[in-house]
Amino acid sequence: MGEKYILITGRTLEQGRTIHLGKDSPEYLDEVSTVEMSKPDMERMGLRDGEKVRIRTEQGDTILQCRKSSALPQGVVFVPYGPPANILIGPNTGGTGMPDFKNIEVEIEPLRIES
Repeated sequence: MGEKYILITGRTLEQGRTIHLGKDSPEYLDEVSTVEMSKPDMERMGLRDGEKVRIRTEQGDTILQCRKSSALPQGVVFVPYGPPANILIGPNTGGTGMPDFKNIEVEIEPLRIES
């Protein structure tokens, strides 16, 4: 079992810099395939920058690369808008026509490769 966090999503500056290369460019895909976490949260889970984690919601799960953030409070994680975030968010709009992109409960577990 993983640890529980609150997910927020949004755009990043790097997305803006790489979008002109196309959404299928390695640079863009690398940016949207990350999850940012606070340093204390990463330390508690024994994670380092670049390590992979599995993130689950009621909607689905995906594997992302960790990146340390000094801007996030403990217990909150950030995933840039993109295909991985869409898997986690799901299609439910609550009748508004727009899905929730913030305040989503997620479970995160480290992916450890055992040899």
